[in-house]
Amino acid sequence: MAKMKAAIFVEPGRIVLDQKPVPDIGPLDALVRVTTTTICGTDVHILKGEYPVAKGLTVGHEPVGVIEKLGSAVVGYREGQRVIAGAITPSGHSYASLDGFHSQCGAGTAHGFKPLGGWRFGNTIDGCQAEYVRVPDAMANLAPVPDGLSDEQVLMCPDIMSTGFSGAESGRIRIGDTVAVFAQGPIGLCATAGARLKGATTIIGVDSVPERMAIARRMGADHVVDFRRSDPVDEILKLTGGRGVDVAIEALGTPQTFESCLRVLRPGGILSSLGVYSSDLKLPLGAFAAGLGDHTIVTTLCPGGKERMRRLMNVVASGRVDLAPLVTHRFRLDDIEKAYDLFSHQRDGVLKVAITP
Repeated sequence: MAKMKAAIFVEPGRIVLDQKPVPDIGPLDALVRVTTTTICGTDVHILKGEYPVAKGLTVGHEPVGVIEKLGSAVVGYREGQRVIAGAITPSGHSYASLDGFHSQCGAGTAHGFKPLGGWRFGNTIDGCQAEYVRVPDAMANLAPVPDGLSDEQVLMCPDIMSTGFSGAESGRIRIGDTVAVFAQGPIGLCATAGARLKGATTIIGVDSVPERMAIARRMGADHVVDFRRSDPVDEILKLTGGRGVDVAIEALGTPQTFESCLRVLRPGGILSSLGVYSSDLKLPLGAFAAGLGDHTIVTTLCPGGKERMRRLMNVVASGRVDLAPLVTHRFRLDDIEKAYDLFSHQRDGVLKVAITP
């Protein structure tokens, strides 16, 4: 049986490079040879044991690659074709998919509700920090990469770009809106870019890392608040003349940033939550206006599927958004343990790493 290199979850605190069999594929699947992938903040939650996955699982959910083999029932693609697949891989025929909630595909089961059903790579099936990955339901998920776009140009599409943009989309940003984006990591930066594309005319980013604050301005932030120098809630209320923002996007996943988003909302404003939380959230009485503020709180899991990927690659090809600055470090798959060490400890100004098998 052919073997491949893969990054494998062993136990909390240990993801190691090891050998695994090259995946078998079924009639509706495709085997993709991974040419570039990356590490996500969610992978760090897995590494730390904050999000449970099975021991022995190959991690990673952001693949760019080339079709190595197609299942017998897959049509419309060819071997050797460059493709991406979203981090979320809907079947296209589940109740959730047919109801328009592709990210939750497979969430409802006969044994009770399980959220995040559409997230399979590196969660419920082997992921793509490996030489090969099996893409389930290939006809619903494989998106051909346009000629002229490099791996790194489309590397953010499977997750980070899709997630960040969805924060702006779910927030129902309107032309002329004022938007605050808490945290300018990769997802927050994409949310900032998405807010600009949606028509926001005042965008306020919140962070403290100088490099991220600089990139936030390139992505479309009109103001950047350093939360280590001043209270971001006070600063945002000053910038809005006490009115508050129309939309606050939470892109970090902490109770503190969630509460801050509530506190900067205008009456009737929308809190669009993207963060992955590892502890309970509470709704403070004052910030929540005792439940009488006409606020909307909406959560979003990264939209996936081939049509979503096609649209995102169109945005990249148009030149309206340049996410190249987000890739700050590059590693071979052989050095993925070093990459995890750098990324998980956020050293050397790292934003995203490109991993090439």
